Amino acid sequence: MVWLSGDLDWVWGPGTAYDQALDLGAMRPRLLGLREELAVTTLGSPGWVEWLILRRPLRRALRWAITGPCAPKARIVWRPLYRAEASAVTRVERFEAGLRAQIRAMARRQQ
Repeated sequence: MVWLSGDLDWVWGPGTAYDQALDLGAMRPRLLGLREELAVTTLGSPGWVEWLILRRPLRRALRWAITGPCAPKARIVWRPLYRAEASAVTRVERFEAGLRAQIRAMARRQQ
């Protein structure tokens, strides 16, 4: 699955990605067939800041607050572009080529 941040409200909402528990208990996942998810993000900081200082907050939120409760069997493929605003065109092009290859590989696994 490939999604944009705006998809969180639309695709990952109640009735689509999960059902509310009537007793206010745990959510009931609806995306039980989802096996892989591609998460692409751009960050201004270098990778070591996100890993060592911030402790990967976006990845943790995606795993534990969004994907985990809705698609517990899904594996998240995380593709960040660090120092995005300082990236040369060739670096962005290599990143895009890597994303295309990743999407093709994911599509082959779905067949």
